[in-house]
Amino acid sequence: MAVKPIPTAAAAAATLHGDQQVAAALLAAAGALRGNGDAVPVPGALPPRPHRRLHRAHCPLPPLLPHTSRPPRVPAPVPPPHLTSGSSGAGRHRGAGVFPLPSCAIPQLLARSSSLPGSPLLAPPGCWAADALLGFPAARCLSTSAASDDDDNERGSSEQEAAAASGQPEHVARVCAAIADVVAAGADANLEAALSALSPPLSEALVLAVLDRFKHAHRPSHRFFRWAAASGGFVHTTITYCKMVHILGKARQFESMVALVQEMGKAGALSMDAFKIAIKSFAAAGEIKNAVGVFELMRKNGFDDGVESFNCLLVALAQEGLGREARQVFEKLCDRYTPDLRSYTALLLAWCNAKNLVEAGRVWNEMLEKGMEPDVVVHNTMIEGLLRGQRRPEAMKMFELMKAKGPLPNARTYTMLIRDHCKRGKMDMAMRCFEEMQEARCQPDVATYTCLLVGYGNAKRMDRVTAVLEDMTQKGCLPDAQTYNALIKLLTNRHMPDDAARIYKKMIKKGLEPTIHTYNMMMKSYFLGGRNYPMGCAVWEEMHQKGICPDVNSYTVFINGHIRHGRPEEACKYIEEMINKGMKAPQIDYNKFAADFSKAGKPDILYELAQKVEFAGKSDVSNVFHQWAERMKSRIKRTVPNQTGNRMF
Repeated sequence: MAVKPIPTAAAAAATLHGDQQVAAALLAAAGALRGNGDAVPVPGALPPRPHRRLHRAHCPLPPLLPHTSRPPRVPAPVPPPHLTSGSSGAGRHRGAGVFPLPSCAIPQLLARSSSLPGSPLLAPPGCWAADALLGFPAARCLSTSAASDDDDNERGSSEQEAAAASGQPEHVARVCAAIADVVAAGADANLEAALSALSPPLSEALVLAVLDRFKHAHRPSHRFFRWAAASGGFVHTTITYCKMVHILGKARQFESMVALVQEMGKAGALSMDAFKIAIKSFAAAGEIKNAVGVFELMRKNGFDDGVESFNCLLVALAQEGLGREARQVFEKLCDRYTPDLRSYTALLLAWCNAKNLVEAGRVWNEMLEKGMEPDVVVHNTMIEGLLRGQRRPEAMKMFELMKAKGPLPNARTYTMLIRDHCKRGKMDMAMRCFEEMQEARCQPDVATYTCLLVGYGNAKRMDRVTAVLEDMTQKGCLPDAQTYNALIKLLTNRHMPDDAARIYKKMIKKGLEPTIHTYNMMMKSYFLGGRNYPMGCAVWEEMHQKGICPDVNSYTVFINGHIRHGRPEEACKYIEEMINKGMKAPQIDYNKFAADFSKAGKPDILYELAQKVEFAGKSDVSNVFHQWAERMKSRIKRTVPNQTGNRMF
């Protein structure tokens, strides 16, 4: 794979701007193509860039969804950020070599509405090779194996449901804006009256779209769900029930979740997916008895698929690294079900995730004793466990045995090894493995190339990042959303938020949908690394306009951004909004939060806030503020003047 030099203009930019070399390599060397394939000229001289530092984002705070009535306060001297146009399309598909265990994921639900207006992000004019960034022709897009299960669930929406929701975007936007207004007004506001006044035409697509917008805010989403059922013009379907069960399970509102599953039974809407969601939710919380209880309830209600149901329970435990619990369930139920290869694979995964390689080896031997032939998935699971457990010699030995005796390694096998070399900074070994992969006629996928991009980026070898990007396009393996996220993370870690923003803009143009992690990284970059409050707020607004529901991390980053930039009153407002949605109190800089109020002449602001929300009937919010006040009482040193105006101590 030949390495092409960075263009001279970009090299000059690197000389002028230091770390801008990274962006030059990512932007100019990524192809630098216009829509028609012509090269984009790169200016030779660059004006000084105002914002060069950035960070990784965790959470902001403004109202959910496109809510123009309460924009964040932005200092006047700074010009407003430029808007990007275009909607986020669905360009994500599962890549090759994905672990084929039985899926416990929720059913494919409605995707976010992509019909919202243009977004307030990111592309200051005068960017050199920036607009040429990653100018690859739009085609197939494969997701990497690094995507989390939650991301896969969120991105697994069916095209039919997305099309249905896009047919009524105005109604979705109106309902979501009404809910956001009620949340901002307080938990005691009458959401039901506001929704009844709107009287939207309820349908399965609309309900799913609204629930997806508030999937991290279980209180308003549950109230909307109940209102939709009581409105008289809509009957919840199995899919809408499963979506609500998933929201409650993720928020660990287990009483409400179980009650909803029971309600599904009475309404004749029960499905296997609802039980899988409940089992996975309990397993994620470590409540094994309840997970097994749901499994037994599933059988009693006639949803027993034999060994597949058994495997579903094992996989839920395995994904959480509950090896001992998975073994206990395996031994308890193996008389009722005959374990198959997938059952043992799930048990092997459980021990590998628990980093107990001794027990994993016993499961492997037990499989052989039962006369089972481990396939490539089992081998990959074991190799990945050995790599995580720092047992690389054994992993390499198993890899060599696969090449000699079979099953032959696939793209996932090579990608795991390449990722491990990249994490340890052994890029020469990673490239040797990559070349061996090609010699074995095993085609690299997007996940493989993304690992190399991240590895070379972390090693600050931007010439090789350029070469990998060029080789990627020449082989017809086009970047997907995970690749763009990896490039954004590289730039944010190097304190270059504006360049990360341009990559985001290109990502949108290619029809790839950003995730909540994309926005969190960029927000944190602007608030903490770039010290650019207006652009941090712009990212928050962009996230709303794309219909993405902020999670706890998003709120935490946004609240910390307000505190860091001397806006404690704004932080208080968003903390209250966050708790009204049913989220946990954020982990913020309590010392600075209380100190800012103390300097402003309000040393007892937390007690005052606690009393204020208590009078408003918001006891949960009041308890949070009161706990903070007690915690800060012993930490903040105050200057106590005497009557003469001199310090007493």
